[in-house]
Amino acid sequence: MSAQNANTKVVVRLVALILFMGAGAWAAVPFYDWFCRTTGFGGTTQVSDAGSDVILDEEVTVRFVANVARDMPWKFKPMQHEMKMRIGETGLAYYEAYNPTDRVVAGTASYNVAPDLAGGFFDKIECFCFTEQVLQPGERVEMPVSFYVDPELVEDRDAGHIREITLSYTFFETDLPEQQAALGPAETAPVN
Repeated sequence: MSAQNANTKVVVRLVALILFMGAGAWAAVPFYDWFCRTTGFGGTTQVSDAGSDVILDEEVTVRFVANVARDMPWKFKPMQHEMKMRIGETGLAYYEAYNPTDRVVAGTASYNVAPDLAGGFFDKIECFCFTEQVLQPGERVEMPVSFYVDPELVEDRDAGHIREITLSYTFFETDLPEQQAALGPAETAPVN
């Protein structure tokens, strides 16, 4: 085998390795997101179309926490600090957001539950965190989250002892939607 053929094989293998690693890096984020949503890993909650068909006599306490990122100008808080409910029962909690600035501000909420093991059993039916929120200058809104704790929690070998769950949100400022950014602050359309 000539030196040129050997070099060509090395280059082809290196290019193939780089392409494989690039594809793996590209796929890692969506795969990790899917993994967390499916398993509840890292306190990632589940999403459900409807409430549970089973409601147990056992209770769980859900605590509510609200935060904003350092550069987010909103005031954000839970309207209740905790809720006792039966496992499987649908709960409805509210958070309040207030934009004290003189400009339109858009935000997106990230969320998780603690302890992490509870994430796979905490199901959200409706949540303000599913979409971007836009607040006008001086606007104050109540934002609901509808949820339940899956009755399968009590049967789980690792999470079956959990009876206190903390639902935590953090709002981050995002760019305004294109149609609102184009209008400018004085002409911004009202947001529902």
